[in-house]
Amino acid sequence: MSGNAVRQQAINDMTSRTAAPHVTVGPLGEIWACDVFSIATMEERLSKSAFKAMKETVRTGAPLDAATADIVAAAMKDWAMQKGVKFFSHIFFPLTNITAEKHDGFIVTNAEGHAITEFTGSLLIKGEPDGSSFPNGSLRMTNAARGYTAWDPTSPAYVMNTANGATLMIPSVFFSWTGESLDKKIPLLRSNAAMDAAAQRVLALMGETEIETLNSSCGAEQEYFLVDAHFANARPDLLLAGRTLFGAPSPKGQEFDDHYFGAIPARVQVFMQDFEDKLYRLGIPAKTHHNEVAPGQFEIAPYFEAANVAADHQQLMMTIMKATAKEHGFLCLLHEKPFAGINGSGKHVNWSVGNSTQGNLLDPGSTPHDNLNFLLFCGAVIRGVHLYGPLLRAVIASAANDHRLGANEAPPAILSVYLGDQLEAVFNDIRDGNVAVSSDGGVMDLGLSQILPFTRDPGDRNRTSPFAFTGNRFEFRAVGSSQSVSGPLVAMNTMLADSLDWIADKLEVELSGGKSEVAAVAAVLQELMQLHGAVVFGGDGYSSEWHTMAVDERGLRNIPTTADALPALVDESVIALFERTGVLSPVELESRYEVYAEQYILSIGVEAKTTVEIAKTMVYPAAMSYVSDLVGTIGGASSLGVEFETTPVKTIAEEANALIAAVAELESALADDEFATTEEHMQYCAGTLRGLMDAVRGHADTLEAEVSDQYWPLPKYREMLFIK
Repeated sequence: MSGNAVRQQAINDMTSRTAAPHVTVGPLGEIWACDVFSIATMEERLSKSAFKAMKETVRTGAPLDAATADIVAAAMKDWAMQKGVKFFSHIFFPLTNITAEKHDGFIVTNAEGHAITEFTGSLLIKGEPDGSSFPNGSLRMTNAARGYTAWDPTSPAYVMNTANGATLMIPSVFFSWTGESLDKKIPLLRSNAAMDAAAQRVLALMGETEIETLNSSCGAEQEYFLVDAHFANARPDLLLAGRTLFGAPSPKGQEFDDHYFGAIPARVQVFMQDFEDKLYRLGIPAKTHHNEVAPGQFEIAPYFEAANVAADHQQLMMTIMKATAKEHGFLCLLHEKPFAGINGSGKHVNWSVGNSTQGNLLDPGSTPHDNLNFLLFCGAVIRGVHLYGPLLRAVIASAANDHRLGANEAPPAILSVYLGDQLEAVFNDIRDGNVAVSSDGGVMDLGLSQILPFTRDPGDRNRTSPFAFTGNRFEFRAVGSSQSVSGPLVAMNTMLADSLDWIADKLEVELSGGKSEVAAVAAVLQELMQLHGAVVFGGDGYSSEWHTMAVDERGLRNIPTTADALPALVDESVIALFERTGVLSPVELESRYEVYAEQYILSIGVEAKTTVEIAKTMVYPAAMSYVSDLVGTIGGASSLGVEFETTPVKTIAEEANALIAAVAELESALADDEFATTEEHMQYCAGTLRGLMDAVRGHADTLEAEVSDQYWPLPKYREMLFIK
């Protein structure tokens, strides 16, 4: 079947497709977390002592003894086998933004050759995949390949049901034989511990006596596109690169603003309901879904969870989303910019910190004392973003996200903090010393009717800010849709831990000098804002004026590409930050730089090779076939004395020649593989290869608008974006 015939067949198949009927699976109360070995399930199945130990581990991270692990393993196996499970897997999170798993059977044979089941505490606690076969930044080699997975009891095990059966999935960490982290979970757990230790210091200095373990929390708003599978299968670029490397704009895009929050197409609604039923069975609290701005784009947002569990659930959500979309005849696109000219997809990470005794410490409180704690933690975030903005940019860096950042649809590549008008005014008053401390040292007068009378939303919502305070949390809006939330959470937790330690040191000095609690807080925050207030910005982050002001006047960095961003991971200040907080060793940090740099280079390489292939084997032949037929028609008409205008034919022929010349230049550039450093290679990808790919695309998209529709082999934007 010719390329165009495939496209036409895809159109016919798509237009005749109807939404699958939604299968009712029962009330939410019946299906909620029914496939999770949850706290409630453990309470039913464990002895009182074992349950108490497990609950303490989940609550505080306390270690679990081997005897209790054996009890938990036996109960977990019995529970899973009652659900038809025969296999178990330690699911882990290597440096790939996706999950990994190795399945083992419960089965063993006895001396008589009979099959019996076995699952001990040692099997629950430890697995052994090959460490060298995953991205590791030279930490593991083929001749030194041993790696381990280890059970993370703070994230619940669950049963994953697929068409191939049911498997007990055990969330795990992944590390090398020599002890280095090879995954995204270990640094997240370490960063949370570092944040907890630093926060405990600050709260104790503020007179708190009962302080439970602090945890960060996360709620990630996941954006994505759905494309009919018939169209996707006719687009090699979507299948290989995750985005369209070619495609002229549709005559209608998102300019009418009619897709955002519009009626959800029936096919998509059925997909969403099926998808969310699966999430509910796994205890993933999907809260909101709706149409997004671009046609064919949607969003799902879960409720807040503890950061470690939220990160695991986010990875699981992406896996289930793609699998369920396939069942409904869609390809789910998590790429940050699958279509040019319309909005791309992000993953807004809503982040806060708190515990059961002090509550959410980024939520303005109802008492002066609560608000002092809030101001200190908010100030710590301001300091962290100012000092480690390049780190935050590095942890969201990818070839895909580069297309989105700073494109008037997503936050710019300059890291700043938005506080809202009221809160920004408070911090500016503190910075400028416009704070009067009463004679008894108990009240700060900020010119308001009472001390810090914050409402839940003390400012407007600024969608142009990469890091915005939104009432009781910060929203990191620059995270890419395909990315794991672990990297951003690690960076935020670690910078917060560092800033809280700085604040604790300063508070100790002020308090030991005899100042009251309020006066000490005022002094520390004034110094903090004088040093770091430049990062606070409440205006239009898209404007050229801000870009100039940020760089020239405030000393902030504009970091447009991944090639510019990733070196921050091996900057001396970042190495010192992670080493000081115990989150990542210099070796582990270097390995991450190597892995992410290689992934960037490989991603650009795949895109460039796919561009060459499609241009040479699909676009150019279609254009030349059309030219050939036009020339034949014009020649035949001329023999009858009828003359046609030949300019359109010449235009198409010249554009086709320009296309093939641009392809040759790209091929030549791809052959260059001599680079002195990894950074030089990344810059070559960002500057040279991407520029040459854009040139090829420019010619191809021009041809798409000129070549007859019946010749064009690739499904067009106007066909793919509007779901029937």
